[in-house]
Amino acid sequence: MRAQTALALPLILAGAPAMAQPLHQYAALAFEASGAHVASVESADEPDAATPTRGTIVIRTARDGHVAATIDPCKACSYGGLAYGPGGTLLFVARDKKAGSSTLMAYADGRARKIATVDGLAAEPRWSPDGTRIAMLVTLGARKEAGATQAGVREIGEIGETSDEERIAIVPVAGGAIRLVSPADRYVYEYDWTPDGKGFVATTAKGNGDANWWVATIDAIDAASGTVRTIATPVTQANFPRVSPDGQTVAYIGGLMSDFGSVGGDVWTVPLAGGAPRDATPHYHGSFTSLLWTPVGLRATALIGAQAAVVPIDPAKGAGEPLWTAPASISAADARVAFAADGSMATVAQDYEHGPAIFAGPVSAPVRISHENDQYAPIVAARSLTWKSGGSEVQGWLLAPRGAASSSVKAPMVTIVHGGPAAANTPGFVWQGTNAALVRAGYWLFLPNPRGSYGQGETFTAANKRDFGGGDLKDILAGIDAAEAAAPIDDERLGLTGGSYGGFMSMLANTQTHRFKAIVAAAGLSNWISYYGTNGINTWMIPYFGKSAYDDPDVYWAESPIKYIKQARTPTLITVGERDIEVPPTQSVEYWNGLKAMGVPTSLVIYPDEGHGIRAPDHVADARRRTIEWFDRYLKAQ
Repeated sequence: MRAQTALALPLILAGAPAMAQPLHQYAALAFEASGAHVASVESADEPDAATPTRGTIVIRTARDGHVAATIDPCKACSYGGLAYGPGGTLLFVARDKKAGSSTLMAYADGRARKIATVDGLAAEPRWSPDGTRIAMLVTLGARKEAGATQAGVREIGEIGETSDEERIAIVPVAGGAIRLVSPADRYVYEYDWTPDGKGFVATTAKGNGDANWWVATIDAIDAASGTVRTIATPVTQANFPRVSPDGQTVAYIGGLMSDFGSVGGDVWTVPLAGGAPRDATPHYHGSFTSLLWTPVGLRATALIGAQAAVVPIDPAKGAGEPLWTAPASISAADARVAFAADGSMATVAQDYEHGPAIFAGPVSAPVRISHENDQYAPIVAARSLTWKSGGSEVQGWLLAPRGAASSSVKAPMVTIVHGGPAAANTPGFVWQGTNAALVRAGYWLFLPNPRGSYGQGETFTAANKRDFGGGDLKDILAGIDAAEAAAPIDDERLGLTGGSYGGFMSMLANTQTHRFKAIVAAAGLSNWISYYGTNGINTWMIPYFGKSAYDDPDVYWAESPIKYIKQARTPTLITVGERDIEVPPTQSVEYWNGLKAMGVPTSLVIYPDEGHGIRAPDHVADARRRTIEWFDRYLKAQ
């Protein structure tokens, strides 16, 4: 494996201010086929701002990052869905949230024009192969934001009778009314044009889109009639269905995935005509995270341990050696990397110590072309740790307050468990939010990737099946031992936190070990049996548990924190969103009541109108304040 150093994240100048300026953000990055320009939605976010920062579309020259154009035709809109097409024409979606509408627009020759407006949501515009039509995903009359992590609609009236429908629509490039293509009874999650322009390949499921991605099939949809033909029913969850340039093969990422959009697995292929899917990368020691057919072949991004990578894929022979790697997080519009026709790449990269920046150039050596964040001083020193646990090598990240790594004075540490469980802690610039507040308060942070995580292949990701909170908790505790061996960590002042699956792990750990002195559990699961019957996405659980809670209740109960509540001792702050459909607030209420019955110090905060994750700035600020105060009360007092 070649570990390229060409990422060249910027050196920080001595004396640079830590929090004096906004952080520049780059989203939805698209790369012109000629390789001449990159476009992204750019914003300058104030630290812990009370209101979200509105972005504008910026086009830069890919050679040096010079700003060639700024596009902002709708002062009331947010932007997304950037996609370059013939002649360098740029598509984008302008979303007017107050009006409840989304407008597909095109920019060329210094002018933006409207193509179509829909009453509801629009996303993922894609040019037809001949450049005459545009497809996109639309949700007419949307009652909520797309995705199960968003706040759910209030459950009143007859339940289950109505749900949002995300469908493929087509509109001529010249503009006009959209034509809905895919049938109303199927929710389309992702799609790709077939090379002949006569249809699409998509992942779809009947019924509620929030609930059924885990049982989605790979389907062909005829562009003229909307007829659906199932190509494959994958044995795993599927993401990134992409059709080969010759129109013969569909490649996709298949793996054990617990959240739509959190992608990790092997690269699979199946004939477009239909058949049995074949794993093209079996036993790969990493997790593929996005996939694109490019003019120079099939390209995937992957997480390999601590490294993000770009990997060439031969559908017949499997994965080649990485073309580029870096210990960073990467993002782009269609995938995590965008490609030009000549195979060059563009992406947005960041790590714990360096803010986001656009990189572009040859895939083996892209260079930084944006510099807005060069002077932003890091507040942490980050290092990747590996340790042995359960016969496997486990990886995680240890973050020290800047300047503290060389100190011999023992400090408190907070362990942060990621959600999922199929996900990973990956580098992200620490500059605001709870993590930054903890660092500024003097805490070290430990972010482990235990079994069940991405980064070490499918066997490792699947290692916590029917063992939630068993081997993965052992991995985390062993990782804390490794952190204490590597740094001046005070074992008497350990905190634990996490959200979603990390919230479950925080709740369970309280009943399995007394090593932690304070816990903050966000949107956690306390009782897998009651959870199964009350959440809005329970199809995700069958791949992990094998059977439903009604058919095999013993394994669900065996892994429920509430079963062991009499063993809980650690003071625990609990937070959750009122309209969380992934992990309903009743799970937090049940755990809170259990802790109170045991006389354990606890506090429960339910944030109004929030979903799976707290988003409103005032709620975010409140949760951050409560978290710091909770850890300070029980860790610094020691």
